[in-house]
Amino acid sequence: MKRILSIALVFIMMGSFKTRLYNPSWIRINLVGYRTQAPKVAVWCSKENEQIQQFQIVDILSGKPVYTGKKVESFGAYGPFKAVTRLDFSDYTIEGRYVIVAGGVSSPEFTIASDVYRKGADFCLRYMRQQRSGFNPFLKDSCHTKDGYVLYGSSKGIKDSSYVYVSGGWHDASDYLQYATTSANATYHLLMAYRDFPDVFNDIYQANGLAGSNKIPDVLDEAKWGLDWLLKMHPRKDWMFNQVGDDRDHAGMRIPKEDSFYGKGIQRPVYFINGKPQQRGKFLNQTTGGASTAGKFASAFALGERQFKAIAPSFAKMLREKSLTAVQFGEAMPGVAQTVSVKSPYIYAEGNWMDDMELAYAALYARDKDPQQLAKGMKLASKEPLTPWMEKDTAAHYQWYPFINIGHYEWMRQLKGEAKKKLLSYYKKGIEQVWSRAQKNGFYRGVPFIWCSNNLTVSFAIQCFWYRIESGDTKYQPLEQACIDWLFGVNPWGTSMVYGYPAWGDTPIDPHSAFTQLKKYHIDGGLVDGPVYTNIYNNLIGIKLYNSDSYAAFQSNLAVYHDDFGDYSTNEPTMDGTASLIYLLAALAK
Repeated sequence: MKRILSIALVFIMMGSFKTRLYNPSWIRINLVGYRTQAPKVAVWCSKENEQIQQFQIVDILSGKPVYTGKKVESFGAYGPFKAVTRLDFSDYTIEGRYVIVAGGVSSPEFTIASDVYRKGADFCLRYMRQQRSGFNPFLKDSCHTKDGYVLYGSSKGIKDSSYVYVSGGWHDASDYLQYATTSANATYHLLMAYRDFPDVFNDIYQANGLAGSNKIPDVLDEAKWGLDWLLKMHPRKDWMFNQVGDDRDHAGMRIPKEDSFYGKGIQRPVYFINGKPQQRGKFLNQTTGGASTAGKFASAFALGERQFKAIAPSFAKMLREKSLTAVQFGEAMPGVAQTVSVKSPYIYAEGNWMDDMELAYAALYARDKDPQQLAKGMKLASKEPLTPWMEKDTAAHYQWYPFINIGHYEWMRQLKGEAKKKLLSYYKKGIEQVWSRAQKNGFYRGVPFIWCSNNLTVSFAIQCFWYRIESGDTKYQPLEQACIDWLFGVNPWGTSMVYGYPAWGDTPIDPHSAFTQLKKYHIDGGLVDGPVYTNIYNNLIGIKLYNSDSYAAFQSNLAVYHDDFGDYSTNEPTMDGTASLIYLLAALAK
């Protein structure tokens, strides 16, 4: 059922509270649940200028109130609401199943337990397997097996239109393009998730993604799928490719097979990184180098070597070699490599590269302990102390990618004293920038509503988590938790932003996906893009809602979110966002 039925009518019949027949108020809760010892906040919101002074928690089994909360913090208007109030029940730690009652309305049911996130990371791995190109275990079929033909390779003696074998990897989103930047970042997050939280993951799938144990945790199987493809995209020390396919892919929705949209039979174009601007329809992109991609390659290879050294020594040796040639490629070509578009104006407009090379040196230093790697990495860290969107509160599409400086964290893990304090100060300053905006509204929302806002939200929650763990400073934990809660229902729309998670909650059912639209397949675990500023939405090309808006009451001049196939800007799942979420869910499961 799309909407969870409130149990308010049950309580009316029981006489537990008085209510009006119509009440323009709602209580937003984390649909997945609340960890026993973590901060616990729900948000009461109203379309009238009302105030509440207290709330009650009601036990589902007994139907009786078990807690009266008076920690309420009132705010003014936000989005579609005239009044928003935070309801803090962090001191209630008894495990069970509950609803919150306040201001004449009740919340959906929720759980308090220590293990509410226990299966979340593995659940989201389902989406990663479904995104596989080459052999797709969900479809039990293969696609894009003939990729592809080279473009822009003449500077390195690769004749354009010559063949290079790069089948494999993951489709980027609901389209079937494949980007080295998002794939490398996703791979790194999966490798980190296992390194930092190895006990969270199961082994119930084989390396090819089909059911069956292979004595390797499923998250490492998925990471290796990414690494195998990245190796193909960096086949020689002076060759590196940035993407497979382009926006000609968008000619029509279909279940992935062999595409013939590109003028070369069923091969797709493979774009070589030459450090120069490349075709963008009537425009050229603003490529200035290759370090933004090369740094991501090098870090994934270096961490991959450490994770697979005991499992697959020969594979690890290859990763070691490629980590060195990838970082050399980046050093020889400082600057950013943006993606290519042929028909539409939308690209991944990456605008920074120093964070990527910083991470590369951090990952290499963890293995080599080379003082030059330390010096280079820390110099780059000082040149980009803050991920720019945190300070600027805006960005072009994927302009500051990844949306978190992972290199700072990897250096923190290895360094002590003043060097670590400096890195922590970078993270703290970025968090303070977001907090300065967030503390002004009842949802503690300080992340901008740019395209893929959910990806930014996940990344920022991870940064808050890393800062808290490495510094011991818990000041920003409420903000960290507010970002987590936002993803799972504490938002104006009252919905989880992850397909099918939790199974009993309000989650996307009509995403921008051929799998769901054409075949009614479930895309379990996919994190959708998330809300965008209304002025962005109103100026996007080709958006058309196909159904009545089930969230119409909660749209506003601030931001919109639509659970509708036609809205590719807010309701399309992404592979890299989901990989980042897997790391966050693994952290929450501990």
